[in-house]
Amino acid sequence: MGIRIEAEVSFPVDDEVERVLGLAEAVGEPVTVTFVWEGGRPLLHGVLVPAATLALWEHWAPTVYAAGDRREEPELAHPEEFGPFTLFRRRVSGRTAVARDGVVVAELLHPAEAHWLEERARDVRQGFMDPKQKAAFEEFLARKAARGEQ
Repeated sequence: MGIRIEAEVSFPVDDEVERVLGLAEAVGEPVTVTFVWEGGRPLLHGVLVPAATLALWEHWAPTVYAAGDRREEPELAHPEEFGPFTLFRRRVSGRTAVARDGVVVAELLHPAEAHWLEERARDVRQGFMDPKQKAAFEEFLARKAARGEQ
């Protein structure tokens, strides 16, 4: 991941969470974050990935991340609001969508999933040639073969 920012929010209040979510949106890079909730709720550890970055990773990663044996289903909960941000926990994937003014601006992913997506996307993208580059390369190979025949 490009820029790595570690952020820990202890006993988060609206302002702290809002600042961390705003940081992820402003930086435009994944932000590793740990939320330490009050009241005994379990730690929430993950990587906040801006929506545009996640879209790029998912475009290039040709397969879906296999979560392994994570069979626990998160309990259904109401969306949580922190200032202008609303967190929507997805029961199926375990991801948490972060929306501002009705638009998803980032997603909170499990660190292993974020790492896997970034690696797969990079590997596939490095092996891809856009159509113009592919045509130029084929022309180059055709010219090279014609010279070799003479």
